[in-house]
Amino acid sequence: GKVIFGTTVTILNVDTEEETTYRIVGDDEADIKNNLISVNSPIARGLIGKELDDTVTIQTPAGAVEVEIIEVEYI
Repeated sequence: GKVIFGTTVTILNVDTEEETTYRIVGDDEADIKNNLISVNSPIARGLIGKELDDTVTIQTPAGAVEVEIIEVEYI
């Protein structure tokens, strides 16, 4: 599946092997403590339009992070 607004996406950090699941939501719903990220956040902007098994480099405040999309859910 393709990552779009409203998608729940699980990514794997290629360097640390750490898995993280995010739901892409509107600005007013964003709550990073609950893994709800704004559609306008750097992570979401890097993921939107990509597909399952894609490897993506995301620019974060801490620098570039390479992640692989390992699950895409439409809940």
